[in-house]
Amino acid sequence: MNQQSSHRGGHLLAADRGFATGGGLFARLTAGGFRKLLDRIDAGLLEGGIDATLPDGARRLLGGRKAGAMPVVRLHSWRALVRLVTSGSVGWYKAWKLGEWSSPDPVPLFDLFVRNGVSLGELGRAKGFPRLVNRIAHAFRDNDKRGSRRNIEFHYDLGNDFYSAWLDPSMTYSSAIFTAPIASTEPLEAAQARKIRTLLDRLDLKPGDHLLEIGCGWGSLAEIAARDYGVRVTGLTLSREQKAYADARLSKLGLADRVSIEIQDYRDVQGRFDAVASVEMVEAVGQAYWPSYLQSIARVLEPGGKAALQLISISEALFDGYAANTDFIQAYIFPGGMLISEQRFRAIGEACRLEWHDRKGYGLHYAETLKRWRERYEAAVGEGRLPAGFDQSFHELWLYYLMYCEGGFRGGGIDVAQVTLVKR
Repeated sequence: MNQQSSHRGGHLLAADRGFATGGGLFARLTAGGFRKLLDRIDAGLLEGGIDATLPDGARRLLGGRKAGAMPVVRLHSWRALVRLVTSGSVGWYKAWKLGEWSSPDPVPLFDLFVRNGVSLGELGRAKGFPRLVNRIAHAFRDNDKRGSRRNIEFHYDLGNDFYSAWLDPSMTYSSAIFTAPIASTEPLEAAQARKIRTLLDRLDLKPGDHLLEIGCGWGSLAEIAARDYGVRVTGLTLSREQKAYADARLSKLGLADRVSIEIQDYRDVQGRFDAVASVEMVEAVGQAYWPSYLQSIARVLEPGGKAALQLISISEALFDGYAANTDFIQAYIFPGGMLISEQRFRAIGEACRLEWHDRKGYGLHYAETLKRWRERYEAAVGEGRLPAGFDQSFHELWLYYLMYCEGGFRGGGIDVAQVTLVKR
């Protein structure tokens, strides 16, 4: 990837060239007949509602029969609805990008879509030919060993200067855990450190233990584990940008003798470890490789050894529809990505002799984390602290991504959890 390009992040914006976004001739020919779709949306909104302004200026309340999010949405073109029903969230983003719909705050709308995901059914999923096109395009981003490295580079090698402009100083890119009740006054960096310690405390680490971290990011967990728990750490990443940052960080702190950051696929790791930590890594694995991921953990652990995972899941009621489609995140942000079904993932783990213990969810903590990231990102853009090369179209895509994810966690259909796996 050429980080010197004058249009950094352009590969994300161009990602939809391989995907169907539902705005072609079919949309122009059928848009006028899609008023009936509003009735289906209205019937499917069992919680919350939409204060909608239609392309002809008329206003309509969709749903509103039970308390919940009440976003304000302006449809500037009927084509937006055509994109939604033909290409799902991929088309809905394209419609937003093209100005076919707008909202002063899209987060409650994404909350609403997820909260009512079961009753809305396939209404917001790709169908027919667009669904086939998107599934094929997604299949070309498979997470075999070669594909995994390419997919990780797509997202994480946007540049350390990019991420450091808006992440907290610890460079932690996963859900924080805040004190309860969540307060806007708690610093994000403190909540991120709490998340790391909460995860590490699951492992019963002793000084001198050897910890494997699968997906080590920029080194925040490795730093705390080596410095405060006295363990040796081997961290795995496929991002050269992350390795360079983590190596420099740990060397500066005098921890290089206790931490080794390797560019290595989790499937290739050898040896035995006292414990394994992995934070929001499994979402980059893909459903076909869940067995490989869990087998790798089981292979390197001694009997009785523990692995602590932080993972993002989608509700069982939504999983089949989600898995059969390609969504906005998979098309534009995390190629090859896949939220897990905890039920199916757990069953695979138990078949690998990994017992599932002490699951605890933190969905609203992720919503707050995403809100903080969005505020920090907007501040970085407004203050000119983002590195050169990222244009306005990229900024809009990135903000949409953060809002989309925040709404998903607020809607409850997506969750983040920590769990301990114990090898029998």
